[in-house]
Formats: sequence, C-alpha cells, structure tokens
Amino acid sequence: MDIGRVGIWTFLDLHPTAKAQEAAAEIEALGYGAIWIPEALGREAFTSSALLLAGTQRIVIATGIANIWARDPMAMAGAQKTLTEAYPDRFLLGIGVSHGPLVGMRGHNYDKPLSAMRGYLDAMDSAPFMAATPSTPPVRVLAALAPKMLKLAAERANGSHPYFVPPEHTAHARETMGKGPLLAPEQAVVLETDPIKARDIARTHMATYLGLPNYVNNLKRLGFSDDDIAKGGSDRLVDAIVVWGTVEAVAKRVRAHHDAGADHVCLQVLDADPRAIPVRQWRELAAALLR
Repeated sequence: MDIGRVGIWTFLDLHPTAKAQEAAAEIEALGYGAIWIPEALGREAFTSSALLLAGTQRIVIATGIANIWARDPMAMAGAQKTLTEAYPDRFLLGIGVSHGPLVGMRGHNYDKPLSAMRGYLDAMDSAPFMAATPSTPPVRVLAALAPKMLKLAAERANGSHPYFVPPEHTAHARETMGKGPLLAPEQAVVLETDPIKARDIARTHMATYLGLPNYVNNLKRLGFSDDDIAKGGSDRLVDAIVVWGTVEAVAKRVRAHHDAGADHVCLQVLDADPRAIPVRQWRELAAALLR
C-alpha cells in the first residue's frame, strides 16, 4: 500500500455526503497520498470510508481512528476485510482505544487500555470471515502515544498513527518502534501569518484535546508543564502542536517530522470557520509539498 509522504486529515461530518465526496476527490486530484477521517460522535467509520472510497479513484482512505469500543473485534475485522476486498490497497484501518469520556458514553468502562487493545487484536486475528477473501493484505495501524502502545503497534500492527503530537514525539515513536513499522503522525496547520489570529484558531482546536488525560499525559512526557497546558495552552505548547504561518513554515514542520522518522505526515488544516472545507489551503500546501 502506497500512501505517499503527505496526506490530509479532515473532518467532513458536518457536510452532506455528496459534498464530502467532492472534497475527497479534490484532495485526490491534488496528489495527496491518503485521506484520514475520524470517528467520534458523528459518522460511523466504515460507512464513511466506503462512501469516500466510492467517490474517489486511487487515493487511500484511512480511519484516524476507528474506536474499538464501537464494535466487537469480529465486526471490526469483517468490515476491514470487506473494504479491502472491494478496494484493494486503498483502505487503511487505524484503530484506537479512544478516551474515557467517549467510551463511557457507549456504556463501557475505560480500564487498562493496553490490555484491552492487546485482547482486541487477538480476537480480530482469530475472527472467522466467511466471505470473499481480499486480494491484498488488510493493513492496520494503532493510535499510539505512550511507549507500550507504540511497541504494541510495532509488534501487532503495521505501525502507528499518533495524533496531537510535535516532531519530538515522532522521534521518540520511531526510536520506540524501530525501523520498519509505518509512522504516520497528524500535524495541525493554520495558514495565517498574524500570530494572534493564528493562535486563537489553534487554541479553539486544542481546547477539547487539552481536557483529555491521554493527550495531557503525553504532553507531560514530552516536557510540557501544567502551566503550559492551563488556560488554553501556552504559546510554546500551541506552537509545538499547531504549525502556523506560511506554506514554507508548514513545509519546514513536515520536514522535521520526516527527519525524526515519520514515513507519512497527515496535515489537518484549521480554519477560523470550523465548518469550512479548506480547499484553498489544500491547494497551496500541495503546490509547496507535492512538487
């Protein structure tokens, strides 16, 4: 499976399916290698992936990520194989343990996530699938931040998809996983040169994540303090998580991830209007990064 060096991480749930398919086709036409989509409180991951696969021709659709608490392992494995059979080498399954509040909303207890993921992978691998076999191997990556989950991603998956991380984490992830496994971090982007405006957009985006323990604990492992995390995030933290400014600044950050060991960087373009589909920014970034 070829996902290229740069992809787009995008949230299209606020738009009708036809509009989301148009956006996916635009991303494909620009030459990006993959489209990464989330699963939280909106569209179901496999349904959304199937719709975007049907609306495009070659680009890889990746889940970033499908929640293991949203379906049992047999359902997850069957859905992955179904899409892999229908669209060979075009569906990448990213799965993760999600977060306590979201898991609780589904009626589950968020306890021992590493053990939960290991057991889930065991059950996926042993699940029966009495349907047409895919012609290409199913590919999966794990959402991984902490060292033990990164090691599990290297041992039991094709790699990892870290989210809300700076290049320093990418370096730690590569060191932990070793050479070989796919490392595809997400990188948030604001194409705005005014620091006040850019950081305002960034802080709006970061607010939810700074309330989730998994991300906070990861930031602390990277050396950020309680003061950095408080009150929407210090400038130091904001600038580490969200690259803002010119396309050249974004290109520099992408290079930093690649130099730290990333195989693929997923760019999430942020806009002052969270409902906006950032086609203009995707085009500007493609011109600079995909030449």
